[in-house]
Amino acid sequence: MYQSLLENIREIQKVYNINEERKNVLLPLIKFIQKKINDKQRININFICTHNSRRSQLCQIWAQTAAAYFNISEVHCYSGGTEDSQLFHKVVETMKIQGFNILKISDSNNPVYAIKYSGNTLPIIGFSKKYDNPFNPENSYAAVMTCSQADEGCPFIAGAEVRIPITYKDPKISDNTPEQTQVYAEKSLQIAAEMLYVFSMIKANLCNQN
Repeated sequence: MYQSLLENIREIQKVYNINEERKNVLLPLIKFIQKKINDKQRININFICTHNSRRSQLCQIWAQTAAAYFNISEVHCYSGGTEDSQLFHKVVETMKIQGFNILKISDSNNPVYAIKYSGNTLPIIGFSKKYDNPFNPENSYAAVMTCSQADEGCPFIAGAEVRIPITYKDPKISDNTPEQTQVYAEKSLQIAAEMLYVFSMIKANLCNQN
């Protein structure tokens, strides 16, 4: 893993505390992952929001990174929307600042990015798409709803084994304001802290729980 990213992760773990309310929100995802590990099955997680442009992308990137950080194998993270748009440029900028190596590999109205947390691993492929895009798993996955609009507006997720609401406020509210950079950085770090907590619990003490 890149050194600057490692340092950032260690700082996140020192600074951010997950309160009991959020721990309860995250618990179903922890249980899903742990059960898959106990059953020696592939772990597919699809993070879903409305446009697949901000929150779901941040969750996908940080969850995949957290799994690697804690050496949890067979974790495959995806993201999608109830409609597609584009991966918002401020998300890309924020992730670069926080330690990721990001290369734009397709320049269009919906650009495609290769996002790497380590020099010797396959990249996370980032672009906006619907949750049921062929790039994503067809079945046997956890559908993690990262915004209330998608959770309320899409009551049925085809192929999802479980549906888990883990919602975040949209950093879009800061767009075109002087606070934009700070808001995106803080949202990314909040998501990072929670995904790191999820995967730390997998290794810590859930192995024998129901």
